[in-house]
Amino acid sequence: MNPSFLTRLRAEWAPSIPRELLAGAVATFALIPEVIAFSFVAGVDPSVGLFASFVISLVIAFTGGRPAMVSAAAGSVALVAAPLVQSHGLGYLLAAGLLAGAVQVAFGLMKLGVLMRFVSSSVRTGFVNALAILIFAAQLPHLHGASVATWGALALGLALIYGLPWLGQRLAWPALSVIPSPLICVVVLTVLASALWLKLPTVGDLGQLPDALPVFALPQVPVSLDTLRIILLPALAIAMVGLLESVLTAAVVDELTDTPSDKNRECAGLGVANIAASCFGGIAGCGMIGQAVGNVKYGGRGRLSTLFAGVFLLILMVALKPWVSQVPVIALVAIMVMVSAETFDWKSLGALVRHPRLSSAAMLATVAVTIATHNLAAGVAVGVVLSGVFFAFKVSRMLDVRVHDDAQTGQRTWQVTGQVFFASADAFIEAFDVLGAEGRAVVIDVTHAHFWDITAVAALDKVVLRLQHHGCTVQVLGLSEASAVLIDRMGDDAVAGRLRGDPAVG
Repeated sequence: MNPSFLTRLRAEWAPSIPRELLAGAVATFALIPEVIAFSFVAGVDPSVGLFASFVISLVIAFTGGRPAMVSAAAGSVALVAAPLVQSHGLGYLLAAGLLAGAVQVAFGLMKLGVLMRFVSSSVRTGFVNALAILIFAAQLPHLHGASVATWGALALGLALIYGLPWLGQRLAWPALSVIPSPLICVVVLTVLASALWLKLPTVGDLGQLPDALPVFALPQVPVSLDTLRIILLPALAIAMVGLLESVLTAAVVDELTDTPSDKNRECAGLGVANIAASCFGGIAGCGMIGQAVGNVKYGGRGRLSTLFAGVFLLILMVALKPWVSQVPVIALVAIMVMVSAETFDWKSLGALVRHPRLSSAAMLATVAVTIATHNLAAGVAVGVVLSGVFFAFKVSRMLDVRVHDDAQTGQRTWQVTGQVFFASADAFIEAFDVLGAEGRAVVIDVTHAHFWDITAVAALDKVVLRLQHHGCTVQVLGLSEASAVLIDRMGDDAVAGRLRGDPAVG
């Protein structure tokens, strides 16, 4: 076998097998409380979310476009799915997951992942910060009315998570650096709670864990147009929310690892994973940014960490169920608090003052809407719209129209520089003093201007018509080839004749 192929395969799957397995185990423990909580949000049994997370992780490890990214049953998808479950039951949710997966596969095959380029850096930062806040907020119910023992266990858990790596570096103990501290936190708190008979809520108290492997079965719903009518809109919502979160999560992992990823493959791979999850009785899912950040933080760089996160989850839930049921929930809360702190972009707080106010406003709006709605897709959508509006506002101001009068010939020349489009068209028209040029020969030089759309071309034609109405002979110079194409698409010979650069006739 080609050595270079083996090198690429190892780089993609497992640059370091021990680190991949340990990082995947951390991601698994970070998944458990969220997946169970999201299952309750969606109105389904915990096994539905846990089976989905296992299948999605397993499949997307092979089909996804971003190595080391963790995907599973997610809260945003659960929010979209909940009304469908309440009104029609689990079978229709699984059918919607199948359809959503098909839409995501089509999205990836049509290479529409490039649309994420329109999500600005400010919106991505807002997305990350909002999710970090939501992850932290999700832990607060576990602390409401907590006992002294619970608070003590949380403090000890955080001390272990943050203190052991620091201690390992100071004392040069490799074991404390190799074994992820969240795993040590889970083991230590579980042993202490059992040995000291501490009355701490456990994973088993969160809900009934599965006691068997998932079984392949198609959704039990009628195959009819009425079923399609019921699941169509929820399926599209699930597909779009999942695509948005997965591609943005992939972008975050790209930045953390300084490596690129195939966003179109990630979209199609997510679709395949959601189809598989739906066929094994699981809810649809998407990228999990908190777990992905934790995975990368503790050494995950290849597909093996994603694969093992799913496999280890199944082992814990089925083979090691009696032991996992005894893990204190507060140990998992400590892990999620760490994930929240690592996910939040703390530098963005200082950047609020340094960055342009409009960029900061887009970031804050993304955070505010996401937290208010608990819907990341809604927050990102608002952020993208605001970024577009702010961009149009800034570009519309990049327009300069200067006038020059030739004393000998009496000719008036307007020199146009900058961008003319729908947002700057009115300012362009207002820049021309039509009355002051009455009866004179006029030149409009647009050599250093660019007309982006039909509105911009129509604005230029309106100026020419006004000047002609006041007895001016008008000549337009320097129209670019792109502008000429727009004029042709308008399909108006009179407009084309006025703007082609020859002296215009009345």
